[in-house]
Amino acid sequence: MKYETIPISIIYINKNMINQRIDNFLFNKFKTVPKSMIYRIIRKGKIQINQKKIKPNYKLQIRDILKIPSIKIICHSNKKIIPLNKEKILMNSILYEDSDLLIINKPSGIAVHGGSGCSFGVIEYFRKFRPRDKYLELIHRIDRETSGILMLAKTRQSLLSMHQQLRDKKIKKEYIALVHGLWPDNIKKISEPILKIKFKNNQKKVLIHQHGKPAITNVYIKKQFSNSTLLSIFPKTGRTHQIRAHTLHVGHPIFFDKRYGKSDLDMNIKNSINICRLLLHAYKIHFVHPKHGHNMFVTAPIDISFKNYLNNMI
Repeated sequence: MKYETIPISIIYINKNMINQRIDNFLFNKFKTVPKSMIYRIIRKGKIQINQKKIKPNYKLQIRDILKIPSIKIICHSNKKIIPLNKEKILMNSILYEDSDLLIINKPSGIAVHGGSGCSFGVIEYFRKFRPRDKYLELIHRIDRETSGILMLAKTRQSLLSMHQQLRDKKIKKEYIALVHGLWPDNIKKISEPILKIKFKNNQKKVLIHQHGKPAITNVYIKKQFSNSTLLSIFPKTGRTHQIRAHTLHVGHPIFFDKRYGKSDLDMNIKNSINICRLLLHAYKIHFVHPKHGHNMFVTAPIDISFKNYLNNMI
């Protein structure tokens, strides 16, 4: 069994680190170190702030001096390998960037972070190939199969500001989806509670259930085809798989949704351009910039495969 030793480090806490719990800070910094080990070395007093022992809930303050001992961990041979062919795809996906934010048009099929069977995700890619960005965190998430707008914070202050906007429901999002069947004109709002369930293999799925959390989705018809409808969708809440579960609930699942769709409907489609990606796209977002307070409007064009499929239906 091979071991890896993380050397002693001293960190001077700056404005991008403050107000974080020390345990959460260490979890993010040492992702390969088990949480149980981090709690153990905190409990034994080996993690010190300003030469004093601290508790896991201590919040970092400006000009704190954090001392971390050397940590010995098992070195696993199955390290995550980031495919280099994704580098160009993700680099070309950047829609907007400044000193506080990085906003991309995430391709369908790429997870926002590694885990649950994914060897890497968007956040791992940017951390690896853009070391100049000392701080990068996901502001929110979208499903692996969904394409479109994904926002990352480049400072902790920006992350906290954007999270507050999310909590206050001040961030407005618009999605585009192609669903089976002719969407009824009278269904403009879906308000059904969503319950999340987790399977033994760590896969998640949600159900419409009376004991679930409140979920509201506003829906508008953009265009109708012979037996399908292109929708503009405005989620008022941000539950896991909310749009996919709500459209299924009213009998109009999204095209090529392997988890919430209808495989028999998808298989019967004449698909001359051989597309099988989920036809759900995070299209637009409106928020207030975390630093200068300006209203921001960002649009992510649909990708060529989605566009070609729509053109093929006309």
